[in-house]
Amino acid sequence: MAVEQSSGPARGRILVRNIGLLLSGDLANPVLEADSILIEDGRIVATGRAGELADRGPADSVIDAHGCAVAPGLVDSHVHPVIGDWTPRQNQMGWIESNLHGGVTTMISAGEVHLPGRPKDIVGLKALAITAQRAFFNARPAGVKVLAGAPVLEKGMVESDFAELAAAGVTLLGEVGLGSVKAGYEAREMVAWARKHGIQSTIHTGGPSIPGSGLIDKDTVLEADADIIGHINGGHTSLPEAHVCELCERSSRAIELVHNGNERVAIAAVQAARDLGQLHRVILGTDSPAGSGVQPLGILRMISLLSSLGGIKADQAFAMATGNTARIRNLDAGLIEAGRAADLVFLDRAQHTAGRDLLHSVELGDIPGIGGVMIDGVMRCGRSRNTPPAERVPETLGH
Repeated sequence: MAVEQSSGPARGRILVRNIGLLLSGDLANPVLEADSILIEDGRIVATGRAGELADRGPADSVIDAHGCAVAPGLVDSHVHPVIGDWTPRQNQMGWIESNLHGGVTTMISAGEVHLPGRPKDIVGLKALAITAQRAFFNARPAGVKVLAGAPVLEKGMVESDFAELAAAGVTLLGEVGLGSVKAGYEAREMVAWARKHGIQSTIHTGGPSIPGSGLIDKDTVLEADADIIGHINGGHTSLPEAHVCELCERSSRAIELVHNGNERVAIAAVQAARDLGQLHRVILGTDSPAGSGVQPLGILRMISLLSSLGGIKADQAFAMATGNTARIRNLDAGLIEAGRAADLVFLDRAQHTAGRDLLHSVELGDIPGIGGVMIDGVMRCGRSRNTPPAERVPETLGH
């Protein structure tokens, strides 16, 4: 299908029709009784039956889904970008664009920590955060929305530093514990300052990720009280499974599961959240780029893992990678509902999977095939070069 190269949102009215399965991203109502989406100027206007939406007037273009599924664009809650579409961790170009082919339309930085010579003085760390925030706001690699500019806490920071960062547009903290601030009481004070000024925090959980970082144990996580328990299943090395389950029980904060962590503990954590009736707290990330590389299909693989081995329904696992994260991260995408950005992924069961349909194939452990990815109403890629081929793919029909 044709892929547009526009850098801004689509203009005009787009009708997506013949959708075989519409995943909402909403954990409470994961499948919508609709076969069409109406989009205007890059935002979702309505969902429903094609005939109903056609009554609203002619569309400027029509996308025929040919019976494939449509879901909100996937959100990677935990990445470590640096500059543009390059990662020095693996000296790889194009890693963000490659994630687009894995259905990811939004990425959230947990700190630009892989920058060679990353400044650790307070003036320098603030300058880096503001630069990263501005750079990724101004230039979206392959159209992917990268929310960056996440400073790492260092000793000596005071409340006015957080006020200054917030006034400059910084909305995130890098992983608490990756800098010199590692004690729970120190982190708690700074996390509270960040929260006061509208900056969301994530804490490193588990053993050191790379030489130079350190252990953050369950007591430190609880005392710091960051908004998101980052990679609760370790990044890479997990806390003991019992400690992870205790965090799920004793904290009310978001439970982040990542690809570059302990898979066994990820399953234990999601099951603990399920048993607590707290699946809405579970969000997904990759924690990439990292020593294990770049994982373009990392979010899809997490969905498959939690569904096939964790006993989570596939439509709920998709919600963890979309609507759950959107609500916790205050995004304007991630859900199929009026007013949200038209960030969509077109997907279907992979060719020759044993699954009878998309959701069943995921519950059997296979990843789906992607036939197209839309960001702000603009088709950013057609059939994915990274997933197995989807059985059905969308087609742009024009007017």
